[in-house]
Amino acid sequence: MRFLLLLLVAASAVVRSDASANLGGVPGKRLKMQYATGPLLKFQICVSGYRRVFEEYMRVISQRYPDIRIEGENYLPQPIYRHIASFLSVFKLVLIGLIIVGKDPFAFFGMQAPSIWQWGQENKVYACMMVFFLSNMIENQCMSTGAFEITLNDVPVWSKLESGHLPSMQQLVQILDNEMKLNVHMDSIPHHRS
Repeated sequence: MRFLLLLLVAASAVVRSDASANLGGVPGKRLKMQYATGPLLKFQICVSGYRRVFEEYMRVISQRYPDIRIEGENYLPQPIYRHIASFLSVFKLVLIGLIIVGKDPFAFFGMQAPSIWQWGQENKVYACMMVFFLSNMIENQCMSTGAFEITLNDVPVWSKLESGHLPSMQQLVQILDNEMKLNVHMDSIPHHRS
């Protein structure tokens, strides 16, 4: 038992000494710090349409520019469209519940039920599927923006909403090369205080 305890203490001492020796000598630790403080390339995209394109661009850019931090987020539509989509998602569930239960909401308002409601009561499975898929289609349409916006350190470098198309990989690499050269040039200029 004592031998096992001594062996564990010795092993932990070796691991600690290796770790402390590697902190100063291994470039991986510095790379992580440089990576955390490098330029920020941010993609704001319509996730439903351009996720694969973003992943491909991210892979190529991170290989070519290892110091660039890359972030991606969903480009949100205008608030009115978000509210419509939220309303439809709740309304869809209420309508499906009413179809399943067989409760006639038109009687509550003193109206005669339309023929489509009668059909829905006779074909509950089909009616529920139709409500679900039609509502989802409209919700997706409301939430889809078609955006593929790119900024480098909060400076816009590409906008699909303005240009009408995605940048090719060559265009994006050229833009990043120009921006990186400009940033290096600006950093090398001495700053004078007046």
